[in-house]
Amino acid sequence: MTSIPAPIWLYDGVCVLCSGGVRHTLRHERDRSIRFVAIQSREGRELAEAHGIDPDEPDSFLFVENGEALAKSNGVLALVSHLNGPARLLLLGRALPKRWRDWLYDRVARNRYRLFGKKDSCDIPDPATRHRFTLPDSP
Repeated sequence: MTSIPAPIWLYDGVCVLCSGGVRHTLRHERDRSIRFVAIQSREGRELAEAHGIDPDEPDSFLFVENGEALAKSNGVLALVSHLNGPARLLLLGRALPKRWRDWLYDRVARNRYRLFGKKDSCDIPDPATRHRFTLPDSP
């Protein structure tokens, strides 16, 4: 029997918006299977570079599922499909053309630090969920 690898969310660990999204996901995910990989980690940098994202200036997160790396609005929709609650309303965005969704995604991504803030380091997850995270090595 072949096991299906857990979905991976490659996120910007110093972005306040992204970190808030991770906390929201932990509270609302349906099957508790997503792995969270900070782009600032070695694995995160490698994953970003393999999919054409500059890990030092990321313009998108990735959601990797079933061997497919989804970026920008497609990544958001894939992630949201794993959640319960009002966030699922974002799935209505599937009705919009991808270029419109990505245009909106790019506006938020480009201004995320200015609008939401930037931290000096990644959050440390609580012990109950720590096994699901790949964080940067401590200096």
